[in-house]
Amino acid sequence: MNRHRAFLADERGAVTVDWVVLTAATVGLGLAVMAQVRDGVEGLAGDIRSNLSGIEIRTSFEEWDAFREAQAED
Repeated sequence: MNRHRAFLADERGAVTVDWVVLTAATVGLGLAVMAQVRDGVEGLAGDIRSNLSGIEIRTSFEEWDAFREAQAED
């Protein structure tokens, strides 16, 4: 019976239990936030994708030089 009392009175490991609880709460809060924000982020990502898909990426400066020359003439 003394062993049981000693075990129940022993506080070693209490800090570990506190950290486990705090870590679990932090992970749970992060998951809850992501669940709330996910739809908005997906919508913004779709908007960005549609805006960027219409942009032409030029791989040479030939057209840029012609543009600069036209601007210099104006």
